Amino acid sequence: MPLSLHHIVIDAHDLPALARFWAAVLGWQVLSEREREVVIGPDATAPVGICFMPVTDRKTTKNRLHLDLTAPAEDREDEIERILALGARRADVGQRGDESWTVLADPEGNEFCVVRPKETLIG
Repeated sequence: MPLSLHHIVIDAHDLPALARFWAAVLGWQVLSEREREVVIGPDATAPVGICFMPVTDRKTTKNRLHLDLTAPAEDREDEIERILALGARRADVGQRGDESWTVLADPEGNEFCVVRPKETLIG
């Protein structure tokens, strides 16, 4: 049987705060909150969630892995504004300005993108 994705793990200084931010962004819920691990997901039976783990060092460079989020085209700008109001900020990772995505960073500086909607995983 092949492996399947269980959690995406994000290192964090303030686990509960970052978990609440991402739960609000995604419309998910906090499923488990422990001193050294907070897990969020759409529900307890979802196949994939996000797990926040403690880290002491500061983020110093661009992420090597990031999340791409999408929304219907007519809601994209409103969603970006909603996410900014939750505590995200715009991030510059070398964009030229003609990209079909917007780069944001969460409250701890982890970059992510809001991309154009698409119908498949490719293209």
